[in-house]
Amino acid sequence: MRSEVPRERLRFFSNPRMPPERSHRVRQDRKTQVRPDRRPGARWGGQPRKAAPSCQRKPLAWPRAAAGAISVAAEEEKRLRLRNRLTLEQNKPAVERCLEELVFGDVEDDEDALLRRLRVPRVQVQEDSDDDSEVEKEAKDNFLPQKKPVWLDEDDEDEEMVDMMNNRFRKDMMKNASENQLSKDELQKRLKEEFQHAMGGVPAWAEANKWKTPSDDESEEDEDDLLQRTGNFISTSTSLPKGILKMKNCQHANAERPTTARISSVQFHPRAQVVMVAGLDNAVSLFQVDGKTNPKIQSIYLEKFPIFKACFSANGEEVLATSTHSKILYVCDMLAGKLIPVHQVRGLKEKIVRSFEVSRDGSFLLINGVAGYFHLLSMKTKELIGSMKINGRIAASTFSSDSKKVYASSGDGEVYVWDVNSRKCLNRFVDEGSLYGLSIATSRNGQYVACGSNCGVVNIYNQDSCLQEKNPKPIKAIMNLVTGVTSLTFNPTTEILAIASANMKEAVRLVHLPSFTVFSNFPVVKKKNISLIHTMDFSPRSGYFALGNEKGKALMYRLHHYSDF
Repeated sequence: MRSEVPRERLRFFSNPRMPPERSHRVRQDRKTQVRPDRRPGARWGGQPRKAAPSCQRKPLAWPRAAAGAISVAAEEEKRLRLRNRLTLEQNKPAVERCLEELVFGDVEDDEDALLRRLRVPRVQVQEDSDDDSEVEKEAKDNFLPQKKPVWLDEDDEDEEMVDMMNNRFRKDMMKNASENQLSKDELQKRLKEEFQHAMGGVPAWAEANKWKTPSDDESEEDEDDLLQRTGNFISTSTSLPKGILKMKNCQHANAERPTTARISSVQFHPRAQVVMVAGLDNAVSLFQVDGKTNPKIQSIYLEKFPIFKACFSANGEEVLATSTHSKILYVCDMLAGKLIPVHQVRGLKEKIVRSFEVSRDGSFLLINGVAGYFHLLSMKTKELIGSMKINGRIAASTFSSDSKKVYASSGDGEVYVWDVNSRKCLNRFVDEGSLYGLSIATSRNGQYVACGSNCGVVNIYNQDSCLQEKNPKPIKAIMNLVTGVTSLTFNPTTEILAIASANMKEAVRLVHLPSFTVFSNFPVVKKKNISLIHTMDFSPRSGYFALGNEKGKALMYRLHHYSDF
């Protein structure tokens, strides 16, 4: 039954903003048309009276009455909600009531228990702590017990195997024939090894101890310091980005001495801002590199001596030159201003001396002979030190970055590694996919060996694998050329590999390292100004890149990523 509210309370709540005494006085004032005094403490229709002290004031009776009425209304509302819920529960099916008990628990006695249970925060229980807090105990009591899974699949426990034979990328990662299948964990480890092998170790950004979380105090100090300074806070990366190489065309290096003969050699001076251009016009010319006019410094004419190759010595004090049909080796002493012909090397019986290499430490001179022989000479005295022989014809040779080893590519598609001091063969392997080799190059940092073949493929190997493995796998095979690769050159920072073919026009590409992707904006095929490339070189700090073609032009480009010459 409902509890009835007394009439006095109902009369009181008819106008809760005004006490009964005050409403009666206002009705009297309205009859007499007298406005009461609105000032604080003023009497109705008389002088203002003084307010009674706070200790003598009596509390009003109407707030207590309001509180009682509110509690009665709350009890009534609760009773109605309980009756409505019981009515709904009677109409629910037994299955639905059972499901609600499983999900929400038994809340028939107290509906607020569900709300309290949902409001309890999830607390992570620490195993090391001996005493649990009150919140954790309450959370444990309210959590439902863990239920066992309904279904267990035995196939989930079996480790899934990955097929390695039917995928050409995975097939290259196989170390032996028994690894036709690998588990996912083993495949992940193998991919990690391949990545570290390609990068030359774990990169700095992948080391966990390199990443440190700064404290709040340090971050606040950095923010304060940032707000106190002005300037350009966006800095460029020190490493060369891949994709597009920012560069511009410069004046031809030999613009002040034009020629129509093929350019056979272009090389930058190792210590001065000078470039050397030599060709089949019997001349070796030196130009000052400024990117605008490139003024000529000097030209040396060699009578009846079409130059096959010209090269600076390691210190840049000499220029060595060979011809296409002569056994004479010319040495130009730039400091003394003398031209010294070397007519015969004692012990060397070659009829023609054409291709040669100078070691990077300036100690040795390597001459490629015939019938598989190549000869090691002293750079200082030009005397023969010893000879080495490989099977077949010598296609190309080069020194390692430390000048202690010689890499030679044969006409049979094999690569030989020789020790300079003992002149013994350290390793021999077949260049993958090559019928016969045409060119070979090593990087300045001692990391890569690039081999160019007749089919246009450039295989890039790790130097360590070339020394230790009998059948090394290339890190990457560059297949952007379709004719024989005749020229290979690494830039000094080992970030660019230039590849070119003299058998097809515009057949030159710049490969980004270590991503092994080709820069898309070079060359500009629509302009058709590169033609057939026979030689190329980078400046000592990679600021310039030069090409020599069969039209007698030494093309030169400025690489904006590098600030120095």
